[in-house]
Formats: sequence, structure tokens, C-alpha cells
Amino acid sequence: MLSVVIPVHNEEPSILPLYDRLTAVLEALGQPYEILFVDDASTDRSFELLANLVETDGHLKVIRLRRNFGQTAALSAGFHEARGEVIVAMDGDLQHAPEDIPALLEKIEQGYDIASGWRKQRLDNAITRRLPSRVANWLMARASGIELRDFGTTFKAYRAEILKDVRLYGELHRFIPALASFYGARVAEVPIQNTPRASGGSHYGLGRTFRVLFDILTIKFLLNYFTRPMHFFGAIGLAGTTLGGGILGYLAVKKLLGYSIIVEHGPLMLAGALLLVTGLMMFSTGLMGEVMIRTYFESQDRRIYAIRDILSRDRKAKTR
Repeated sequence: MLSVVIPVHNEEPSILPLYDRLTAVLEALGQPYEILFVDDASTDRSFELLANLVETDGHLKVIRLRRNFGQTAALSAGFHEARGEVIVAMDGDLQHAPEDIPALLEKIEQGYDIASGWRKQRLDNAITRRLPSRVANWLMARASGIELRDFGTTFKAYRAEILKDVRLYGELHRFIPALASFYGARVAEVPIQNTPRASGGSHYGLGRTFRVLFDILTIKFLLNYFTRPMHFFGAIGLAGTTLGGGILGYLAVKKLLGYSIIVEHGPLMLAGALLLVTGLMMFSTGLMGEVMIRTYFESQDRRIYAIRDILSRDRKAKTR
């Protein structure tokens, strides 16, 4: 089965045209499918329209959130309810063309775990959207080691088992390929259309750029140090304690030689003390992180690895 997850928030003018185009594409595929609209507490008639559609189409499921939790939470709710072996996520504002879904599915059929859309010809404003997006995509590619040119688009196809290993928080939905790469997911990029919004305005502005930068730092830490936080905090702690201890040792020698270090080197002594204390705090944070990460994996019976296939002489390959 194929599941299509669409978060919507105040997309009343787009819902019916999107539903018609999407249904035509999915029917042409000739395979079982379901469509999941996740209404993120819309204040227009979006939910009313979706509720009416449910009465006429057994392929449709509508999930309504209690309040506006954001796109990441809406996608997470849709992923949780989806029953398909392949899940396609897309926006509900008609900027993603349903006609591109077969191209995404083709990559999944070729053996990839994630087929990520690439808005090759972007129609956004060059200053407020395209330039910040290009910088953010470059930084994300460097941080994650995945050579994608468009991390930001929601339009992607996933194998369902990949999403089971990914926990979404904050605004990390755009970085699912990077998070999934932690478990060895194979990612392909597929050029998609980027059409103008049929109506309404974008829910994102220039201010989102700074939040994306913070998310990139989070992803970099999770990918490199999630299972070994001491390697990150320990390195900072070692640098701080070494430098601070060296400064204080130097000042102690000068004090024994009769110098008035408080008068002559007061700021340096303060800096040395702060570096030493900061270094010890970093060591403590690293140790606490090690304890917490072990508690996380053991309490939830989670593993720090993911198995793709198990082969044996007596049975066929078992894919997980």
C-alpha cells in the first residue's frame, strides 16, 4: 500500500483541486493507496471540506490536531497513522505537483530508502528565500555528509520502516534524510516541479533562516555525537581545564617568586579560573550525557544500529 501524508493549515482554496489531481495520479498507479490529510488546527473551512470528502472516498482519512502544533508534528501524526509500506509526504498548497509522485516512487523501486524532491527551478524570491535556502542546503550537506541540493522541501517518499527509526521534534522534518542516514538509509534526489501558490501567502519568512541554522547545529551534534556525547563535551572540557590549569599554574609559580599576581595579573587569574571551572563543567556534562544516552537506549529497548537484511541458508532474505 502507498500512503500520502499531507499536513494542511488554512489551505481551503487548494484542498479540492489538490484532492482531484492527487486522486487521478494515484488511481493511475493501479495499486492500493490511502490519503491522510492532517489538519493542523485550521481556522478556515479546511476541515469542513475534508470532512465532506471523507464521506465520499474510502481511501481518505482526516486527522485533526487539537491546536496548531506545526508542520513537523502534523507530519509525525500522519506518519504514525499511515499503513502503507511506502509513505509520500507533500504540502497542501499545490506548490508540490501530484504528477511528480511516480518519479519519487520509481527511485524507491530502484532500492533507495528515501526519494527526496529537488526544486531545480525555484520560483521564490531570490533574496528572502532562494539565497538563504542555498546557503542552508550547503551547510546541511556539509554537516550531514548527504549530497542533497534541497533539504527544505517536504515532498519526499520514504520506506515506512525508515521512519520508524526517526523521532521528530521541533522543526526537524526537513532533515529526515540526515536523521535517517544515522541508520544507513540510502537517499536519492529527484527533480520536481515548483509551482507558484494558487492562493494565500507563505507560512514562512526570512526569520525562519535563523531557526534553520540552529537546527543544522542540532543535526550535526546528533549525527556525530548522539551515542558518544563525551567525545564532544570532553574535548571542550580538556581544552578548558588544560588552558585554565596552565594559567593558574603559571601564576602560582610567579606568586611563589614574590610577584603580586592580583595586582599585575588579576584579569588573567580570573580567566584561568573560569576556564578551569568551565572545563570541569564540560566533563560533567559529557559524563551525564553518557549516562542519559545509555538510559535512553536501554529503557526503550532501542538499538544503536539498524539491520537491512538477514540472510541464511534455510530461508530467504528477511528485510527490516
